[in-house]
Amino acid sequence: MQAADRQFLDAVELWEWATRRGMAVSRRLLDDLHQRAEAPWSLATLIGTGGIVRDVPGTSREAVLQAVVAALTLPDEVDRAFLLEVLEAREALGSTGIGDGIAIPHVRNPIVLHLDRPLVMIALLRQPVGFAAPDGRPVTTLVTIIAPNIPTHLAILGRLALVLRDADLRRLLSDRAAADDIIRRIDMIEHRETGAFRIPEAP
Repeated sequence: MQAADRQFLDAVELWEWATRRGMAVSRRLLDDLHQRAEAPWSLATLIGTGGIVRDVPGTSREAVLQAVVAALTLPDEVDRAFLLEVLEAREALGSTGIGDGIAIPHVRNPIVLHLDRPLVMIALLRQPVGFAAPDGRPVTTLVTIIAPNIPTHLAILGRLALVLRDADLRRLLSDRAAADDIIRRIDMIEHRETGAFRIPEAP
């Protein structure tokens, strides 16, 4: 069990490294993650459920993360203070900023939260905040991932790596477009880019 956990955590590090650098992800790896993920939903559906929150306050990375945790739709039993701690701990290991004003804060080991389904929320910040992103640009959009297990976490992270390469989606996020327009664009990219790898809708 411990060896398997170490293998998954190494994979998390690889995905984060590739995502921050805008690197293309092998379709074979995506297929493998898709097969291992236990609760497959489309990214558009996950964001439709998790929400797109506007005017999120904060002038520092810590303050923004605190506002994001407060805005997340989570079960009552989830300890938000603990979630904030692990998100901050993840940032201390290395920025989740990927460039173009976007960061993907997430729990490094998602099993500690004991959730039964994944959650993805987009937060559009009230003002740009420094996140030590590789391109040096401040962040205006946070895409927060909360997953019930590591395979699902990896599948979602890989899907985000695909859709966030789309210039039109990045423009919609930067322009704070209507939620329906953002979700519609994500859904279109999933159809176009992933084809047979598209995560099916949740029942």
